[in-house]
Amino acid sequence: MPHRTSLRLLAARIRERALSPVELVEAHLREIAGRNPSLNAFVTVLADRAREEAREREAAVVRGEPLGLLHGVPVTVKDSFDVQGLPTQAGSCLRSDHPAARDAAAVARLRAQGAIVLGKTNTPELLASYETDNLLTGRTNNPWDLEHTPGGSSGGEAAAIAAFCSAGGIGSDGGGSIRVPAHFCGIAGLKPTPGRISGAGHFPSLGYPTGLTTVVGPMARSAGDLKLLFAALVGYDAQDPFSVPMARIARPVEGMRIGLWEQFYDVPVDAEIRAAVHKAAGSLDMVESFAPRGLERAPNVWAFLFHQWPSPAVRKLVAGREAEVHWTLAESLGAKEPTAEQVLLNLAARDAMRASLLRQMEGYAAILMPVCGITAFRHRERQWTVEGKEIGLFQAMMPAVVANVLGLPAVTVPVAVSREGLPIGVQLMGHPYEDELLLDLAERVESVLQ
Repeated sequence: MPHRTSLRLLAARIRERALSPVELVEAHLREIAGRNPSLNAFVTVLADRAREEAREREAAVVRGEPLGLLHGVPVTVKDSFDVQGLPTQAGSCLRSDHPAARDAAAVARLRAQGAIVLGKTNTPELLASYETDNLLTGRTNNPWDLEHTPGGSSGGEAAAIAAFCSAGGIGSDGGGSIRVPAHFCGIAGLKPTPGRISGAGHFPSLGYPTGLTTVVGPMARSAGDLKLLFAALVGYDAQDPFSVPMARIARPVEGMRIGLWEQFYDVPVDAEIRAAVHKAAGSLDMVESFAPRGLERAPNVWAFLFHQWPSPAVRKLVAGREAEVHWTLAESLGAKEPTAEQVLLNLAARDAMRASLLRQMEGYAAILMPVCGITAFRHRERQWTVEGKEIGLFQAMMPAVVANVLGLPAVTVPVAVSREGLPIGVQLMGHPYEDELLLDLAERVESVLQ
């Protein structure tokens, strides 16, 4: 079953002429036909186009042409990225008639490296929820248990990859939107440092202020596959105001300390998740307890930057069409319009916390921590009892949003399965622009725990 092979091995086998891109695409399309009716992970399946591209890729191999990093590999794209000729719906009835004039930068880079786009995957409305559900394309279910959510906002992407309907793809992460679905679905996902991968052609726009918290990143079934996707996607783009031209910062993994942060201050974490973090710590050298000071307000600053600051633009978008808004988006429409003073104070607080944490992280390669406090929750759940305390969704997701508000790279890899039969991932958060080092560490965790 070639569609169950890792993305990295698929690329190698195609290059060696041991695997046909045509056969590989057909295997994935069969899997989509069998699994997607129960998952509803896909918004659009580009079957005819994928078959045509597969034939072109196969002919290029036969002719001995130079091949890209992802030549002939089937991938998927979150429906917040422009794909030429298709609407970028972002789960909203308000955007059902917005065909894209060109591919988003990240989609174009995947194609330039030879990847074949199988289709676009489902999101919550305007990416504004940790649950993938909307009035336009419906609810996506978790492949591990259909009564549970795959998370959001890259929930359709995570479900498609976990169900072997795709070898990998791209999502976006503004508050854990790559890493939480990866944790919920048992796959891997990277939230890069802002500026490493272009956000041009993403909706909502990843310029200011959204790009302060939200980035584009790869999703796949392993850290090794993330490394290949990241190599294909990374690079400077003048169309992205956050984009930075840079080479890899070379630092060896050996001999570097890893900080272990078990939970976000006094916010409880499920005992099985805590155990998974300690299990992952056993795969790394020189791990020691790490308790950062002064980040208590980070989730509140994130909520301001991610929700309250953009809220006037969202209300303007839906004005007069409130009846067409899904309940997951309606949850975030009540924020008061911010004042200029609030904007400046929250940006200053963000910068101060970031500088403080980076000083405390000197001598540490990364921080090992939970992705969030819970495993994949049942559809529409919003309250849980964890370690004897009642917590809501905001509290449960506090470990995820730290990397977003502070602009740090973070990666999730799967390490365990709960007694309930749900996957558990862990998170590594690193220094700015050291994304490759973070992926090296993530790959080490996976290789030891497999």
